[in-house]
Amino acid sequence: MRCPFCSELESRVLDSRNTDEGTVIRRRRECAACKRRFTTYERLEERPLMIIKKEGNREVFQRDKLLQGILKAVEKRPIDMDTVETMVGEIERELRDVYDKEVSSQIIGEKVMDKLRSVDGVAYVRFASVYRQFSDVKGFVETVEQLQKHQDSGEGEQ
Repeated sequence: MRCPFCSELESRVLDSRNTDEGTVIRRRRECAACKRRFTTYERLEERPLMIIKKEGNREVFQRDKLLQGILKAVEKRPIDMDTVETMVGEIERELRDVYDKEVSSQIIGEKVMDKLRSVDGVAYVRFASVYRQFSDVKGFVETVEQLQKHQDSGEGEQ
């Protein structure tokens, strides 16, 4: 592994840990030349999962896009990065377990909303407002009312 600071090829592993329920190995390394430390992640290279967009075009699933969408929804909310990473990992695993080659972006959006609903109501409404592209206040109010019913039934945390 090339050092990100000095580009040296030699480094030694200081610590290895399984993360994300054993699907990823996190390695803490030290450069042989500059002695600076850095972290690498080793993950199984899986077959590409294609996303079918609303317009019908297809693109390869990108974990980072899913992560960025959730991060935008939870911005300035009391939700730690471990919770976000867990959500992303769970959604990705569910998609790869259930869908062999292709999945609709609509299914992904619904899975994200299900996870956010149980974690943070405000983040859920934020994501839903972008995902569902509300054209008027009525759609927004309906989503908030659905969230309230969900929380009143004891299914949500907030």
